[in-house]
Amino acid sequence: MPSALAPGATVDLPAEAAHHAVRVLRLDDGDEVVLFDGRGGSWRARLLRAGPAVRAVLADHDEADREPALRVTLVQGLPAADKMDWVVQKCTELGVAAIRPVAARRSVVRLSGERAEKRVRHWQQVAVAACEQCGRNRVPEVAPLLDLPQYLAAAPQQNERRFVLAPGGVESLRAIGGLTGPVTLLVGPEGGFEDGEMRAALAAGFAPLTLGPRVLRTETAGAAALAAMMALWGDF
Repeated sequence: MPSALAPGATVDLPAEAAHHAVRVLRLDDGDEVVLFDGRGGSWRARLLRAGPAVRAVLADHDEADREPALRVTLVQGLPAADKMDWVVQKCTELGVAAIRPVAARRSVVRLSGERAEKRVRHWQQVAVAACEQCGRNRVPEVAPLLDLPQYLAAAPQQNERRFVLAPGGVESLRAIGGLTGPVTLLVGPEGGFEDGEMRAALAAGFAPLTLGPRVLRTETAGAAALAAMMALWGDF
């Protein structure tokens, strides 16, 4: 839901949510649904069909928060084709706190201006749909696309631990010890980062991290690392 909800209110469902409820789930007037506004908690409600409009009458509020204590931001080197959709979807399901797409020198896809803004809006909707599927009630932010040097120039968060996935690296997740967050994980595009980019990442405070003896694809690496972190220090 795009705006805050209130008890006893009748709200219009956004077009995407209305289409999903009526055309995909085949829900009808009076059927029970669960709504959320992306800021925590959810509302039990019943559908109200009034002509072409699809509304919901809110009942009671559930304050349950399904966010992991470990806050992980994924900085993803822009991959080719629709792989970014997969990254956003799966990492949202796994509990990522935020996703920041960056354009690296080996990124095949080049986006700028209106095209970049349109893709970011699309990825945000992918995150919303993933939340609906997995039961999350806080939608992770998908930040505007930046070039890698722009991102690396930004100051780190307070107490932030930074890691860059580096095949053949020395440090593994098990060797890190406990993580309490915030954590930022940097993943390269197809072909990885160039040497100069890796040096810049290390200079910006990113520690090289390996996921083992096998080299994972860019769309697999971030999700695998995130799942391992959640298993070790999150809520799995």
